[in-house]
Amino acid sequence: MSKTTKEKGSSITRVLEIIEIVSKADRPISPADLAYHLNIPKPSIHRLLVQLQEENFLQLNMRGLVVPGHRMQSIALGVLYNNRFKAVRQAILAQLTETIGETCGISIPNGVDMIYYDRVQNSNPIQVHLPIGSHTPTYATASGKLYLSSLSNTQCKKIIQKLPLQRYARNTITQVDTLHEEIQSIKRSGIATDNEEFIDGMVAIATPIQSAQGKLFACLFVHAPLIRMSLEQLLEFAPLLEKASIELAALVDDNIN
Repeated sequence: MSKTTKEKGSSITRVLEIIEIVSKADRPISPADLAYHLNIPKPSIHRLLVQLQEENFLQLNMRGLVVPGHRMQSIALGVLYNNRFKAVRQAILAQLTETIGETCGISIPNGVDMIYYDRVQNSNPIQVHLPIGSHTPTYATASGKLYLSSLSNTQCKKIIQKLPLQRYARNTITQVDTLHEEIQSIKRSGIATDNEEFIDGMVAIATPIQSAQGKLFACLFVHAPLIRMSLEQLLEFAPLLEKASIELAALVDDNIN
């Protein structure tokens, strides 16, 4: 193997190691920490980070710390939701929707929003129509609040203090302290609710889909028109959602391993 090939391989390995560390980090990491953990000279880590930023694999936040970029997030989601498991995933959602009688789906965090990634809609004539790809606010939805509850208290406080907290529906929480108390309650119970906080006349609950290490990467939700089902009635199906969340998480673990 030539020297050029070795250097090229070394550079590729370093890039992959940087991406691996950033993807597993519980919080944004500094370039200096990356250089230390990977035993890479600071000028070299700076050059690699610049290249990864230019290609949108990584980005720096306002504090100059390294966080995943758009392309890195897209790769992660591609691995997690590979079409190889689409049929099984849809079957799990379909069974849940049929049992509960209401639309069930999966949402994923995307910055300060949640994205509806997948769903199976019920056949009732009265529907809450939120198509796949819809962006919803973290603080006004069951899935979003569940995601916020998975963050550290410090991270969560920083985020909600900067959110606009505009009113979407009659029960939208627009006070930082009240929202923080709600999130702490969700952190303890592991189940989040939306009591007409995003859309008037709609209620929802959500449970986490977690990795083998206990890290939330998606949320399983069910929502219903209040005219057909109350929040209390919906909460009776929480054990079914928790069971389905575990089955969906197992699919992801199988995909990765």
